[in-house]
Amino acid sequence: MIKRIFYFSLLLSVGLQAQQQATVLDLQGAIEYGMANNPSMQNASLEIQKAYKERWATIAIGLPQISASGSYQAANFATLGDEVKNVLKAGADWIHFDVMDNHYVPNLTIGPMVCKSLRDYGVKEFIDVHLMIDPVDNLAQDFIKAGADLISFHPEASKHVHRSISAIKEAGCKAGLVFNPATPLSILDNVIEDLDLVLIMSVNPGFGGQSFIHSSLEKVAIVRQMIDASGKDIRLEIDGGINNETIGLASEAGADTFVAGSAIFNTEDYENTISTLRSKII
Repeated sequence: MIKRIFYFSLLLSVGLQAQQQATVLDLQGAIEYGMANNPSMQNASLEIQKAYKERWATIAIGLPQISASGSYQAANFATLGDEVKNVLKAGADWIHFDVMDNHYVPNLTIGPMVCKSLRDYGVKEFIDVHLMIDPVDNLAQDFIKAGADLISFHPEASKHVHRSISAIKEAGCKAGLVFNPATPLSILDNVIEDLDLVLIMSVNPGFGGQSFIHSSLEKVAIVRQMIDASGKDIRLEIDGGINNETIGLASEAGADTFVAGSAIFNTEDYENTISTLRSKII
């Protein structure tokens, strides 16, 4: 129905103008003229773009973290399987594991055993593992064996980035690279076509509940251009400070996958929280 209305509006507006100006337009010219001069077509195009983004946008659950210096929502870990299933049932799409080693970042969190336990508990959804560890390769393989679908890591933590990416993909898993707020993107020039995901950190890694770093949006916009130019199906994920105020900004910059941890687990109504987050996607 949208297509029919769209094309009828196009033909009507362009047809009238062509009669008045005696100008013959090919199909591409007619579309460009209509988009530039017909408000109805412009609005229809915006609605189609918004519907497309909502259809493909992914909200990943950022699991609660246990800190070496205490606990962050530690009670959730007593019934982690149920918590995860509840959030997935409420509308989340992925499970996002933040893995920290108290070496690359000043915190210590979960390992492959938790990933395997969730699989054994019956969780079948996509598991996205973000390694904040140094070195990368051995634990990456352990998480793949435990049931991870995607492994992402920081380029600073690998002595041979391409080799680490290749090892992950050769094991039958998707691979991603993660960029901290101050990490340059230049390495993507050489490896972007080997990736399935690029993750932009909008906080400094190590702890949940931090404030959003707005300069990360510039990185998102640059990577979006690089992904589009590559022509490959690469997810652009953002992690850190994602909430009702920031998810729209991240979406507008070009992100299509959003990690929400505190924004979900710190609320009583998971379904309403996730629904509200989705409604903010631009």
